[in-house]
Amino acid sequence: YNILLVCPQRLEFMACALLSPDPCFMVTPPCMSEADRFSLEALRHIHREMDDDQDGGIEVEESVEFIIEDMQQQQTNKHNHLHREDQHITVEELWKGWKSSEVHNWTQDEVLRWLKEFVELPQYERNFKEMHANGNTLPRIAGNEPSFMSVHLKIQDQQHKQKLKLKALDVVLFGPPTRPPHNWLKDLLLIISVVMGIGGCWFAQVQNKASKVHISKMMKDLESLQRAEQSLRDLQEQLERAQEEKRTVTVEKKNLEQKMRDEMQGAQEEANRLHVLKEGAVSELSRLRYAEEELEKVREALKKAEQDMQASWSVPESLQLWLQLTHEVEVQYYNVKKQGAEAHLATAKEEAEKIKKKRSSVLGTLHVAHSSSLDQIDQKILEAKNALVEVTACLRERLHRWQQIEWLCGFPIMKNAGLPSLTSTLYPDPNWMMKSRLSYPIGSGVDVTEDSMASLMPQIPGMAIPQCNDHLSSEK
Repeated sequence: YNILLVCPQRLEFMACALLSPDPCFMVTPPCMSEADRFSLEALRHIHREMDDDQDGGIEVEESVEFIIEDMQQQQTNKHNHLHREDQHITVEELWKGWKSSEVHNWTQDEVLRWLKEFVELPQYERNFKEMHANGNTLPRIAGNEPSFMSVHLKIQDQQHKQKLKLKALDVVLFGPPTRPPHNWLKDLLLIISVVMGIGGCWFAQVQNKASKVHISKMMKDLESLQRAEQSLRDLQEQLERAQEEKRTVTVEKKNLEQKMRDEMQGAQEEANRLHVLKEGAVSELSRLRYAEEELEKVREALKKAEQDMQASWSVPESLQLWLQLTHEVEVQYYNVKKQGAEAHLATAKEEAEKIKKKRSSVLGTLHVAHSSSLDQIDQKILEAKNALVEVTACLRERLHRWQQIEWLCGFPIMKNAGLPSLTSTLYPDPNWMMKSRLSYPIGSGVDVTEDSMASLMPQIPGMAIPQCNDHLSSEK
């Protein structure tokens, strides 16, 4: 009675437990909220999964097997934290442990920090905030309550669901996650690695600079070696040229020595001959007279040789006049051909102007379009062009040929006194009647052919009509 007076809530709980089979009234402490009811149901589900033999309690072997197989973790003595001194854990004991756990009292911020730092799924932070998830919500995640993570937390990825379940099981069964102790050895090794890396980079940079300096020095040495090699090649070439010159000098020396020996032998023979003549002379006077006669013969021979040489190298003066006359006649011939080509070109231009005037009217255009006059004009223009090209080629050939003749003869040919003066000089006899025939008056519009040119040329005996190398056809 005293107990009932002191704890009316306990009395109410006992009455509810006797009257209702609700699990919330069968555990201590009882469920006082809807969240506790869901947490208890989740823990009951976890207990059933861990209780393989369904005897109502979780043994050490069952918890170890659950940690390894279902939670996919190594033991790391987690079962000792779960069992402590109790080797047979019931649902009520599991519930008491959860109610006294630090994780049960986690706030929303702590749950969010656990989600970001330990679960490493920060993309669901907004979903947890909207759900107002706190520590009492984690058993529902650990128990994998149907549709809770899919509907309430809006998580669709199966891998993320599995990861959340395992992490929630870890904190619900074994308490808040503990960070591993700080490994100073790893920090020391990291610092040593960083120092070694920096030192290696510095050493590599130093070696790189040294290698660049060494390479530049080596390139300079290589260039010096190449220059030395080129100098050696030049010296070898000079040596070869010197050796060749030496061989040439040796041969010339031998030839000169042989020539000198021949001359000495000839001089000795001549001396012997003179000695014989000298000894055969009766007196000194006869020997002097004989020497004078020999000297006179030598002088006559020298004069004759000099005359022969002058005759062989001198050019008759009349040859210059005849070559100048030939040049002027060829110039007249070229002028005739040039006037003929210009006459062709003028005729073609006149025909083209006529066609142009005809095309200014409609009927003239039709007449020109249906006539063959255009083809004829084109043909005339082409012939005039070909004639001008041939005249130009003939002019170039003539200039080159007479320049070479002047150079070989050594006197001017193209610059002369003119055709009338040359004709009067070379043809003093008026019976030849050449003056009127050597001036070729060519009027405009006159057709000139090779036959007409031949009739216009002077009939000089022994003189051929000059022809250009590229102007042999008889075209108008």
